[in-house]
Amino acid sequence: MIILDCEQMDHEWWQAHVGTPSASNFSKILTPTGKPSASARDYMYQLAGEILTGKKIETYHNAVMQRGIEMEAEARTLYELMFDVEIQQVGLIYPDEQRKYCCSPDGIRSDEIGFEVKCPLIHTHVSYLIAGKIPGTYIPQVQGSMLVTGFKRWDFMSYYPGLKPLVVEVKRDDKYCDLLATALNSFNLELEKTVEKLKEG
Repeated sequence: MIILDCEQMDHEWWQAHVGTPSASNFSKILTPTGKPSASARDYMYQLAGEILTGKKIETYHNAVMQRGIEMEAEARTLYELMFDVEIQQVGLIYPDEQRKYCCSPDGIRSDEIGFEVKCPLIHTHVSYLIAGKIPGTYIPQVQGSMLVTGFKRWDFMSYYPGLKPLVVEVKRDDKYCDLLATALNSFNLELEKTVEKLKEG
């Protein structure tokens, strides 16, 4: 596990993402049910373009997403109080020196437990509370983060001020992680071929 010590969202962090599949986008490669994603080719072309230009493309960012970023620190502090632990904030994590893919967790604990927090709109948070489990849409991100780090557990938190928080312990699914590792390796091989083809052209 290689940890890049930088501030998330700063220039170094964005540049480290150039052309690199990241856990928040693993759902574009493998679906939560372990099937190939229909978004894989578009995502591959995006990364190929980034590699050739050397620039990370601007991603869609709305008011809800900005609110989530601003409330993340508040949610992290609550989690630390709830479980009497300290969360280490990190910039970016790669599985090894090859740096073929990465994750940017909302934090990691010294006992090798990862932390992912979402601060959704109130109706979405209530739906998460009622379901009482990690929403399926985040399975590739959370399982992918465990693939990258080698951790066996990731805590998923949904937070909305004034309402009960949801904290779910997510165990590593070795079968899913194996499928994801295979999919990522194939994706990266195809990405390399795509970049080479464009360079030749």
